[in-house]
Amino acid sequence: MDWTRYDAALFDLDGVLTPTAEVHMRAWDEMFNGYLGDKGIDEPYTDQDYFDHVDGRPRYEGVRTFLQSRGIDLPEGDPSDGPDQETVSGLGNRKNDAFNAVLARDGVTAYEGSIRLLDALEGTGTKMAVVSSSKNASAVLEAAGIADRFPVVVSGAVATELGLAGKPSPETFLHAAEALGVTKERAVVLEDATSGVRAGREGDFGLVVGVDRGAGASALTEAGADLVVRDLVELLP
Repeated sequence: MDWTRYDAALFDLDGVLTPTAEVHMRAWDEMFNGYLGDKGIDEPYTDQDYFDHVDGRPRYEGVRTFLQSRGIDLPEGDPSDGPDQETVSGLGNRKNDAFNAVLARDGVTAYEGSIRLLDALEGTGTKMAVVSSSKNASAVLEAAGIADRFPVVVSGAVATELGLAGKPSPETFLHAAEALGVTKERAVVLEDATSGVRAGREGDFGLVVGVDRGAGASALTEAGADLVVRDLVELLP
């Protein structure tokens, strides 16, 4: 990996820097299977549903996409909906409550290989940003003790505030590159979700790296990854 060809690294958070994908997966599982059970629907939500319909997408879009896969049509509702309301927003907020409870209870530790790459890129002066669909991105970065490494954090909350389309649209990555003052051709996108890889490819970034934490190397490659690694330590300069 020749980092001298690039000026910036744009990291997804969950599953790339921190294993919060596991926390998200548990929260989604509990929320969706609880909902399906209450509705008397026999086909359960599975880990494959997470990778196919939820991973990398903004929370409400993940709810909507999964429900569509089961032929369930709910009203959109409003982001202010309570977690007990049977709307897309209500279910999304129910999942968010579950995530926050797990994060507060268990905390989160960044991947060792990711920390090693961050240290190396800081040494070379490579600019870095986090681009995450999660509205909890800042809380996760703080919990992992790495918030001060990223001058630019484009979270789900920031995307909503700025009216940026979520992944697989490249808008959040393009905004991060602009905020860092680099061109997309000199920026590397690092993603573990196929939707995020597609965003990097659609944005025509200089390099798109797929990080295989479960989505599968073939799926990441088909989505547009230029190369696939299992851990960021493989990308040390």
